[in-house]
Amino acid sequence: MNDTPKHTNRLAKESSPYLRQHAHNPVDWWPWCDEAFAKAKKEDKPIFLSIGYSTCHWCHVMERESFEDEGIAELLNERYISIKVDREERPDVDAVYMAAVQATSGQGGWPLTVFLTHDRKPFFGGTYFPPEDRWGRAGFPTVLKRLDEVWRTKRADVVASSEGIADAVRRGGDTLKGGDLSTDPLDHAVEQFRATFDDQQGGYGPPPKFPRAFALSFLLERSAGPGRARDEAALAQIERTLDAMQRGGIHDHVGGGFHRYSTDREWLVPHFEKMLYDQATLIRAYTDAWLVSRDPRWEATARDAIAYVLRDLRDPTGGFLSAEDADSEGVEGKFYVWTENEIAAILGPDDAALCRRVYETEPGGNFIDEAQHTRTGANILHVRTALAEHAAAEKTTVVALSTRLAAMRAKLLAVRSKRVRPHLDDKVLADWNGLMIGALARAATAFGDETYAKEAARAADFVLATMREADGHLLHRWRKGDAAIPAFLEDHAFLAIGLADLYEATFDAKYLAAARDLCREIVTEFRDPDGAFRLASRRGEKQIASTRELYDGALPSGNSAAAYALVRVGSATGDEALTKAGADCLSAWMPTLTKYPMGYPYALSALAWALGPTREVVIAGAPDDAATKALIAEVRSRFLPETVVLVHAPGAAGNAIEAVAPFTASQNPVAGKPAAYVCRNRSCAAPVTTPEALAKLLEAQ
Repeated sequence: MNDTPKHTNRLAKESSPYLRQHAHNPVDWWPWCDEAFAKAKKEDKPIFLSIGYSTCHWCHVMERESFEDEGIAELLNERYISIKVDREERPDVDAVYMAAVQATSGQGGWPLTVFLTHDRKPFFGGTYFPPEDRWGRAGFPTVLKRLDEVWRTKRADVVASSEGIADAVRRGGDTLKGGDLSTDPLDHAVEQFRATFDDQQGGYGPPPKFPRAFALSFLLERSAGPGRARDEAALAQIERTLDAMQRGGIHDHVGGGFHRYSTDREWLVPHFEKMLYDQATLIRAYTDAWLVSRDPRWEATARDAIAYVLRDLRDPTGGFLSAEDADSEGVEGKFYVWTENEIAAILGPDDAALCRRVYETEPGGNFIDEAQHTRTGANILHVRTALAEHAAAEKTTVVALSTRLAAMRAKLLAVRSKRVRPHLDDKVLADWNGLMIGALARAATAFGDETYAKEAARAADFVLATMREADGHLLHRWRKGDAAIPAFLEDHAFLAIGLADLYEATFDAKYLAAARDLCREIVTEFRDPDGAFRLASRRGEKQIASTRELYDGALPSGNSAAAYALVRVGSATGDEALTKAGADCLSAWMPTLTKYPMGYPYALSALAWALGPTREVVIAGAPDDAATKALIAEVRSRFLPETVVLVHAPGAAGNAIEAVAPFTASQNPVAGKPAAYVCRNRSCAAPVTTPEALAKLLEAQ
């Protein structure tokens, strides 16, 4: 049997998993490069630009329907120069052309389909196009033919349109008006979240429902942070949402972790894609919720997601991989769902019956094909009723039932692991690794699990050592030994935040020093005169427009993350220039924050830091001293937003942290005993030497 592909194009030489997925299309693809645009100009052809990512369901659909079609490929190859871009590798390219499509059509998404002139200016765009005319819209071949005709017969109109669209994108980066920092957006955001809460099913707004875990973390900070009145109503909303996600089909009950989002109001039917960044932000949210409530479900859920990441998204070299696809064997969700016959064959009749009662399986399946409005026969495991109620119905204890269910899930996982797995996007991204490093570090300090800190340190050491240019500048992407692409704003910001968290989990000053250096590079390489930050550094490839974003979508924006990193690391190191740069960024965006604060929860977390008061807790003592450990444990047992924790060892051992945070030099043990200094905006209370006295200080402030 001849396994040689019929077609092989230039993408076969690329590192990106997404580009390589298209390496055997009949389309004569180019990667994003100057040579492609030069060829387009020489042959006087427009550019067809297709942007997506390797775990994008509709990207796969458009590939199967159009890019693998010989007739459509012939049309593209004759009349266009076709360029394929991985949005996760090149967020700078994606941001420009997404802004263009949104400006002209009012919508965006992936696959992103854009047509460009030779000078890279867009003149038409959209998202997914079907392979033929249907649903009242033009099919892809029709679009290609019409645009080719317009290109040949109305070139002046094409050029004028492209200039207008490019100008619209550029205006999006115009100087911001700015305003004074205020607490108003913090309070109004809580009100807006409360008004959009789904009190029946949890979550905020209508379906599709995205976790937006960092929004839950912001609400926790406002509702249960020190010095604030405890908001029981907001905490109840957060608990309802965390509970709904944990019980729902968006949670992978068998393999751990969370799927991308829920397509329905009930959190039952997910989009089955699993992203590293969702695991990281949800681990942090569940960990923070555990610190507030001590609900064992939240610790179990965080540990469950960590176990999934360490098992399935870990590269042997130490970094964390990006994502797993929704599709398996061309079918979305096939890897994750079960028929009742399969469950019975694996578990036996008694446990299968229990599985039906607890995980709500049905003979005809509960996974409904939305397009066909029919049941597929497959089941998504989910839990509608609290485990305590199930235990009572089964006449057993919650512990005993949980143990039995865990054994059942292990059997299902063993069988599932033998199925054809979804595609794994095995690139390592600096920004997403920063998020995961921080999540592991936070879980390590909350749950007292040093294994998590070691795993976070392993990933941090890998990124800091391997994802570097020769001159030391950070790189965005690594895959199978190939590190490339100058790092973006999010890379610096998320990695800096993760390293700051890792310092507090290990008290190894090298991580805080690395976080400080990344923050300083944010200021020198990404800051605009109005204080806001651009996505790409001055060292990166120049695009037709410089893009800046504040909206916190599936992930916090670059400006939100940069502001947070700067005020957080500035507070930890005493570097006022960093703190001011973070505050200046927020000041630049204040009119935007004030207009619709619910859209910017991560920026609001940064705003709370910038407004203060912040707290600096310095434990002065040898790290291996039992009394020092007791003081550290007292701090770690609490939910303390807007607080940094440092350890200053006596003598020469303290030199490393003094070099990064000079203000710690004067904070030393008292009468030979380890001591804790609790400061508000650098104004410190008298040091204390016992956990009980430290607890009183933390509660008072």
